[in-house]
Amino acid sequence: HPNVHKDSSFEGIKFIGLRDRYFCAILEPTSTYYSAHINKISPQKSELSLKSKEITLAAGEKITERFRIYMGPQELNHINRINPAWSAVMYFGTFDFISHFLLQLLDFIYNLVHNWGVAIIILSILIYLVLYPFSLKQMRSMKQMQTLQPRIEELKKIYKDNPQKLNKEIMELYRTYKINPFSGCLPLILQMPVFFALYQVLIRSVALKGANFLWIKNLSEADRLFIIPSLSPAFPIIGNEINILPILMTIGMFFQQKISTKNA
Repeated sequence: HPNVHKDSSFEGIKFIGLRDRYFCAILEPTSTYYSAHINKISPQKSELSLKSKEITLAAGEKITERFRIYMGPQELNHINRINPAWSAVMYFGTFDFISHFLLQLLDFIYNLVHNWGVAIIILSILIYLVLYPFSLKQMRSMKQMQTLQPRIEELKKIYKDNPQKLNKEIMELYRTYKINPFSGCLPLILQMPVFFALYQVLIRSVALKGANFLWIKNLSEADRLFIIPSLSPAFPIIGNEINILPILMTIGMFFQQKISTKNA
């Protein structure tokens, strides 16, 4: 998984692979004396090449080279059945191991319910339940900080000309009420790798391409309910497409925040 912004060379490679969002091409030489070269043509295009060591042939002599080639979808189970080592082409970035775990869990749930939309909902609920203690701790910390906000505002007025004294008094206030000002950020930081990993799984899962759920005809695309024709100029940000899920999510987050604030 070389740097995508520069050319790279590798000696004694096992195989090379090139991928896009859903599909990949893998080339594996049967000999071990090949080197691989990756040349960046443009930010969107790369050129891969294989180079063998120097071979000397006598007159009339010939040599045969064999390669194993795969060209198809990035489907983990399918690739593993052919060659488990090739699954390395499905690389999800920094949180790759979390992404692979979530991908296998999503496949397992799908084999139970046989619907990708339902599988995603169940996986989301499981992730929510696992991360709920962190979310609860974050909400409680925010509530505690809100409770102290009037006291902090008073201190700001008293020590507005003495920043050092102000910081000291605020920290003393935190110690008195046993509040860690960073405790609200830590749970969010612990959750972020899971969210990033889940996003990579959903955005690059070829199984979702063409899968339908309720009014959604393709889970790999926006859930547009309908398109407003001949709209010029289009609405700001949303354009001329009406997508239901972002609207429902916004409403849900609004009420969730209200309920969480009261219960925290």
